[in-house]
Amino acid sequence: MESLLDHLVEITGHRDHDLLDISVMSALINMVGVSEARALELFQTRGELMVRPRVWIAAGKVYTMDNEFISSDVGEPIVAYPSLVTCIAQRKSRYEEVRTDGHRSLWVPIWQNDKVSTCLEIVHDKPFSMHTLQVMEGILSVYRNYQSLLEYSERDSLTGLLNRKTFDERFARLANSKLNEPADKNDRRQAHENKSQWLAVVDIDHFKRVNDVFGHLYGDEVLILVANILRASFRAQDRIFRFGGEEFVILLRATTLEDAHMVFERFRMNVEKHHFPQVGQITVSLGFAAITPETPVVILGHADQALYHAKETGRNRVCHYDDLVKKGVIDLGKQNESSVEIFF
Repeated sequence: MESLLDHLVEITGHRDHDLLDISVMSALINMVGVSEARALELFQTRGELMVRPRVWIAAGKVYTMDNEFISSDVGEPIVAYPSLVTCIAQRKSRYEEVRTDGHRSLWVPIWQNDKVSTCLEIVHDKPFSMHTLQVMEGILSVYRNYQSLLEYSERDSLTGLLNRKTFDERFARLANSKLNEPADKNDRRQAHENKSQWLAVVDIDHFKRVNDVFGHLYGDEVLILVANILRASFRAQDRIFRFGGEEFVILLRATTLEDAHMVFERFRMNVEKHHFPQVGQITVSLGFAAITPETPVVILGHADQALYHAKETGRNRVCHYDDLVKKGVIDLGKQNESSVEIFF
């Protein structure tokens, strides 16, 4: 009983999904004796339901979404896991299968309001007893409830995107990640030369006019639809935040400048081509900058300057901060003087 209480205290002491996943799977491994466990996230991409590991404990080692061996994986179609498909289709709380290697996998979808965005796969070498299943169900019930609380605290209530208060933590995690760092030193050097992490700031053009002409209900609908286009335009491993009002922030995981520009342009065009009910056409402006060792405030400032230039030069544009600096559009000397005056 004491061990169970210790695990429950640890599970409910986190404010982070990965740490929560690790705690619940550690509890299952220590108390139930499972050989390995995975937390998988389910997500839509281009109309297809995909599955990707978020946290994985195997042979006593913990892998997370930010580990290079996992986070580079864009996921697999859920049909690659027929037992999981059956479990969800039949709305079961768990489903056990015998694998080809003789081990048993117990699939446990985490239901939240009739939807599943997380599923646990628990691997064991023999059938689970009824007592073991009851202990597991108790642990998973706490996990399910606490995950729901975390989701509620991290999400914007209107759009369902991540909210601003979660930004600093996610930014630090992305900035410190080594997703694309190969084992070979020469490959590592080449990867760093070609790829970077990116931060973009998005603003809906003339959004005030939408609220003034059509009313705030239609304005809210525009925000929801733009949020949906954002989800469809970026990868599951990228992070999208609503910063308030009509402003959004994107953290784009490691990719080249050319690809980053292409992805941001594709999103801009997706919004431009979309028909918004009653309102008609909506456009967005976007500014982006590379994530460097500088603080989130500085990087946000760079992306915001690029956004300001996009707004000032006609809107419905994508602008890159470093490109504007090279062209002399942004004066670094004046920028530094301004920063000293503001933050002194």
